Amino acid sequence: MRASMPYAVAGQTIGLLGGSFDPAHAGHAHITREAIKRFGLDHVWWMVSPGNPLKSRGPAPLDQRIERAREVMDHPRVRITDIERQLGTRYTASTLRALQARYRGVRFVWLMGADNLAQFHRWQDWRWIMDNVHVGVLARPGDRISARMSPAARLYVRNRIPGRMSHLLTLSERPAWCFVNVPMVAQSSTAIRAAGGWQA
Repeated sequence: MRASMPYAVAGQTIGLLGGSFDPAHAGHAHITREAIKRFGLDHVWWMVSPGNPLKSRGPAPLDQRIERAREVMDHPRVRITDIERQLGTRYTASTLRALQARYRGVRFVWLMGADNLAQFHRWQDWRWIMDNVHVGVLARPGDRISARMSPAARLYVRNRIPGRMSHLLTLSERPAWCFVNVPMVAQSSTAIRAAGGWQA
């Protein structure tokens, strides 16, 4: 199921949604559609990761998670990828550096839920990510206060684009990030696994 690297040309704006997607679900699809609309993205690439360095438990096999992701997210402007497997990168910052080198002139927007912003300061080279890539944060249930008060949000408070001006994110000089509140689908991979709805 190994796929070719996705296609992009200079001048395009590509949203990147990374994660284990163990399994992918309607919530992932929903925030992707919202991100395309709110941030004016040309495309979104789902980067299904080989594994999450912050999680001790290994996910289901990568090809199985990719297949599920393709069933969940069927959209002409969304590409399901195994970019990190192809690049051989393990951490987000390393992946982003490699993509910027490979796709000159493409504007990348790192997309994440508010829960990830709350612990973003634990990521390797997280400040490099904030300084060099536009960041779009989409609120998820129960995570808004902790995300807004997180070390990353406080340190980069002056670089925040108001949610009502989200369409200006990719036109702004980096560092720039935007926190948008969107109607959320209250579904999680953890809950699906706990209910027995996903077998590795």
